[in-house]
Formats: sequence, structure tokens, C-alpha cells
Amino acid sequence: MAEAEAGGSSSRRWIEDEEGMAAAAAMEADAGAGDRWRGGGEEEGEDEEGESSDYTSEDEGTEDYRRGGYHAVRVGDSFKQGAYVVQSKLGWGHFSTVWLAWDTAHSRYVALKEQKSAQHYTEAAMDEIKILKQIADGDPDDSKCVVEPLDHFKHSGPNGNHVCMVFEFLGDNLLTLIKYTNYRGIPLPMVKEICRHVLIGLDYLHRTLSIIHTDLKPENILLVSTIDPSKAPRKSGVPLVLPSAKTDEPTPKVPAPSANGGLSKNHKKKIRKKAKRAAAATSEGSSAVASADTDGSDDRGDLGTANEGSPSQDGAKKRAKGDRQGSKGAKKKMAMEADLKCKLVDFGNACWTYKQFTSDIQTRQYRCPEVILGSKYSTSADLWSFAYICFELATGDVLFDPQW
Repeated sequence: MAEAEAGGSSSRRWIEDEEGMAAAAAMEADAGAGDRWRGGGEEEGEDEEGESSDYTSEDEGTEDYRRGGYHAVRVGDSFKQGAYVVQSKLGWGHFSTVWLAWDTAHSRYVALKEQKSAQHYTEAAMDEIKILKQIADGDPDDSKCVVEPLDHFKHSGPNGNHVCMVFEFLGDNLLTLIKYTNYRGIPLPMVKEICRHVLIGLDYLHRTLSIIHTDLKPENILLVSTIDPSKAPRKSGVPLVLPSAKTDEPTPKVPAPSANGGLSKNHKKKIRKKAKRAAAATSEGSSAVASADTDGSDDRGDLGTANEGSPSQDGAKKRAKGDRQGSKGAKKKMAMEADLKCKLVDFGNACWTYKQFTSDIQTRQYRCPEVILGSKYSTSADLWSFAYICFELATGDVLFDPQW
């Protein structure tokens, strides 16, 4: 999921998330092809308003909304003869988009995953459904710490026939938990509690079902509830979206690229921030600095120096800093009080020990030595990734930062 400019904590690192979700609260999503910057402070990772989208890949772009690609979904759209009504977007990946939906038959929120329509994506989805069925059949009491699949069906649209999967609605992923602690790590007793649930899930997959997840990472381990209780759909106060009045209207066109050369929002924001810093560095007065400051940018290095000597601006800066610190403190407190029960999700790349689909598995930061060397792999590949996650939870930092 995006990029950010250098500066800030030494814990910042570049994560090229080959199979990762880009959503703050993605419930169950397939792997995605997006690069993401994982920041070491609120300056680049998440601003004081909590708008982490400025530095994450916000959307899947427009180029794959074509025959064989994504289906254009709107809030209010109904699926499976009105069984599921789309409420909001949860995330996206290279294979699919994922949506918060309302299950009209059971009066509950669910996560609706809609696959691209090309044949190889359809085949991958059918393999995932086989694995999910095996998982569900062996866990009737939902005690194995693995996501619960609820339904699947096909949806026909202008871009082809799309396999759709429905999952229980879960909470934030472990990467979000790491962010809430400002990349400082969480206490070891909490790490142990999370690990207990992860190991229950892995033991079930490995010993009972002979399934290898192959893409274990913080984004693919979800808490059963949101860290911030107010963000839970039932507690947010947001009214349910009713089905669209006309279900047979033409599918909306995907927004065309902007006229300024197709620059993304992230790229344009980077350009604006650079321009502001240049203006602050060359201006002799404080007016340029003030105008940049009111725009909401938080380039503390250059602006902090230029603002020296202005009591009113110093006071505003101190108040803003206090607000940020208060927000960070509140988030850390919520993280410390979070329900740590979690589940393994995203079986779009899973396989069996006796039937493997590819030798190219795992997101590269979590990739085990045998896969790097092109050797045979088995369930131990997941345990390598698991150990890596333990380190990341405890320290807030990555263990390896591969550059290839």
C-alpha cells in the first residue's frame, strides 16, 4: 500500500508488500501487489487526525477495471438476490476488492470479497474455497483461531463472472496494533497471548489439515474486534445503507486518471510538501511559513526552524504537539486494553503439504531460508514467519529488511 518522505524515527522501513492488504480495518482480503511505507511516527505513518490513508495505497487504481479485472462496486449495491448490501470499502488486493456488507438474512455485518473475473483468478478462488471449506468443516465450534467462511457465490457483471466469498466480520490486523503503539512494541505478556492464538490456528492447519498458509504476516492476523471500540460498525452510529433504488442501473464508470499526468494523490501530496518546505526555507518573513502551517503539513524540521522567534506560532506549535501526544497516548491506551483474541485470515495463497501450487511463496520480509534458496518447503515455512512476527510485535520493528 504508499510512500513517504524521509525523516523521523529510525524504525521506519520500506515494506514492499507483494501480497498485502491496504486497509486500516480489512477484515479478510486476498494478497495485494502494493508497496507500503511503514512509518516510525505520526508524521508520515498517520497524522494527528488519524488519516493514515495519506501514506497508504488508497485504492487499486483504474487500469484493472476492465474485462477480466475488478467489478465496479458501489455502496448500496446488492449481491446474491439482495442477501448482501454493500456498506463501505474495507480494502483491496491484487486479486480482489473487499467490502463491508450487511447480511440481510442474519442481520449481521460480514466481509464480502469479490475476485477478479479472469480465468486464473477464478481458479485461484475455487482452490481457496476448497481450503476454506476444509477449515470450516473441521472447526464446527469456531475454536481454532481461523477465519470463518460463511458463503460463496458468483456474480455476473460487465467485466465478467466474479467469484465472491463471504466471511465473518473481524477487527483490526496486527499491523494496526503495532501502529497504535507508535512502533514501540507491545509488552511481552500481550505478545504471548497473541502468539497463543496464532499457534492454535497453525497447529490446526498443519497437524489436522496438512495446510500451509504460505503468507503469514501481521496483516493476515486479525483481532476479533476493533482496537478502538467506537470504530466497530455497530457502535459507530453510522446508519445502515439500504439497497440502491435501481439495481439494474449501469455500473458506474471508474474515475478517470487526473489531467495532471495521472499523478496519484500521494505523489501530489509529496510535491506539495516539498514546495512548502522550499517556500519556508527561502521566505524572509513568517507569512509563507504561516500559510504552509495552516495547510496542515507537519514537516517539523524545516518549519520548526523557520518559526523560531514568533511567540504566537510557538504557542500554536506546542498546542499541536500536545494534541498529537494526547492522541498517541489515547491510542496506546486503547492498544493496551484491546481484546487480543485473533484469527488467521487470507488463504488465497494457501496450499497443502502434498499439493503445492508454486515455489514462490511468502511476502519477502517473512520469507524463510528454504524458499529463498529455492528448496522444498513445508509447514516450517509458516513457523519462520510466525517467529518473525513475534519479534515485530515485541519491538515494533522489522527483523530483516531485504533489498533484492
